Amino acid sequence: MKSMSYAALAVAGVLSATLGAGSSAAHAEAAAGLALAQQQNCMSCHSVTRPFMGPALHDVASKYAGREDAATYLKHKILDGSTGVWGRVPMPANTQLTPDQAATLASWVMTLK
Repeated sequence: MKSMSYAALAVAGVLSATLGAGSSAAHAEAAAGLALAQQQNCMSCHSVTRPFMGPALHDVASKYAGREDAATYLKHKILDGSTGVWGRVPMPANTQLTPDQAATLASWVMTLK
């Protein structure tokens, strides 16, 4: 439970810095992304700000920030899994997610850059 609390606090700090005086819709979308990540156990292997079993989500967003298709690319990585991109630990396919949920997660991750 502490890792979720830490993740929520880290995300709140990142979101505040990223969104600043942004719209309440943007804040709601970011909160929905975090909630989905927590519900789907993304935070079991990832943290927003520090490497854990998988890369920090902030690092993922930074790595792909220059790609026009970053959210689409990440959506497919989330759904299909990945091996060797961030080291030796593979990311399993997330077959429990719908394509829309994966797109929501990918879009949320890209706000963390």
